[in-house]
Formats: sequence, C-alpha cells, structure tokens
Amino acid sequence: MNNNNIYKPKVSIITIVFNNRDNFTKTMDSVRKQSYPDIEYIVVDGGSKDGTIDVIKQSGDIITKWISEPDNGIYDAMNKGIKMATGEYLWFLNGGDMIYSGNTLNEVFVSGENADVYYGDTELVDEEGKSFGRRKLKTPPENLTWRNMIDGMVITHQSLIIKKSAVVDYDLSYRHCADIDWTIKVLKSSNKIINTKKIISRFLLGGYSRKNTISSLVERIKILSRHFNIFYVLLNHVKLAFKFIIHIIKYRKIL
Repeated sequence: MNNNNIYKPKVSIITIVFNNRDNFTKTMDSVRKQSYPDIEYIVVDGGSKDGTIDVIKQSGDIITKWISEPDNGIYDAMNKGIKMATGEYLWFLNGGDMIYSGNTLNEVFVSGENADVYYGDTELVDEEGKSFGRRKLKTPPENLTWRNMIDGMVITHQSLIIKKSAVVDYDLSYRHCADIDWTIKVLKSSNKIINTKKIISRFLLGGYSRKNTISSLVERIKILSRHFNIFYVLLNHVKLAFKFIIHIIKYRKIL
C-alpha cells in the first residue's frame, strides 16, 4: 500500500494543564516530534502561575489554539477542549502524558479503516523517562467494547483516539470518575473500534491521580450501576480487589 494515498484525517490533540510547566513541556515536545501532517494542537490551561503560560506563548510553532482561565476541574477543562476542537479525531494528552514515538499517528491511521475509535496500550515511565513497561494491572482487551468497562478503565484515555462525531461532553455531576462514564458512552456510540496493537502513549507515574478514595469508589460504583447490573458490578469489584492485592504482593508496586 502506498502510504501517500492513505487518508490522514485532521487530529485534534488536547492537553489540559495547570501549574505543571515541566511536564507540559514533555507532552508538547512529543506532539512536536510527530511526523503526521495534520495536527491541531489545543492547550487548555487552568490559569497557571508557574511559567506554563510563558511556555505556551513561546510555542506558536506547534500550538494551534489555547486558552488560560479558571475551570471547575479537569473534566470541565476537557469539555472546553472538545468545544475548541475542529479535527475529525480527538486525542487527550494531559500534562505529563506523551506520544510513544514520532511516527505513532502515522502508524495508527496506516490501515485506512476510518474507525470511530482507535486504541492501544500505554507505557509507564518516571520523570527521568525510565520505562516500567506496559500497564500491567489492566491491559486493553483484544476486541474492546463498552461491556469491557465493567472492570473500570481497561483502557487509558491517553491511548484512545476518537472520532469527534462519537464524542460526548463529560458529565460534570461526577467529580472523580467522569472518565469512566464518558468512555462507556463513547464506546456505546461507536460502530467500528480498531485495536492498533501498539503502544501509543506514555503515562507519567506520579501524575494525575484520584483523591478522596472512598468518594471515588462510591462514584465509580454509581456510574457502573447505570450501565451494568449492580450485582455483577459489586461481584466484579470483589474480584478486582483480590487481583489488586495479589498484584501488589507479586510486584511490590502499585501501578
């Protein structure tokens, strides 16, 4: 197949950042290294005071559009990014997230499948760039559907590239786990979902994490119960708890 004849749709890469200059720079540099020809890079800043704005202003070579203003949390900021996007596909890479290689987007679209969703795996790295391998506790299913989400985020948002026509706004009534609800809705509305079978993103260990663990768990169960039978949701969480404990004992680390 002649790669010059492959359809290469416009991709809107959206980065949410707040007072995270150094990690944002890593994300932006990974976008800058892409060989893909049609990228719209959008940055939604929450009103940073640490020099992030200076970096944004100096990066007109790669940043297509940006805003800096207070928001009502990360999901509100992500909704702003969705509204700003004009690409056929959307890809969320927040501060500290990185694209796996300079040719990743070309590799994603090489099949010419025109899918609603492309997905892949995620590599875990530390701030020095040391790799801890693929995300082990939950790996992407071979054939992803919304039903897989009964296990929670079996796919990271950093490794989801979604056609804008399949995208919905994040439900801001959820403060901690709106990404689970959002991903289920996106997958439900998608007819064609392609597994790239590649690592397509790097996730920085120690980056964004959910706080208020009990509140997050309650909200997570509430969300999953809206989409699945409550009995199976609770049973699955018991199984996941045992799996998590075994994982900690075996690897002596939490991923």
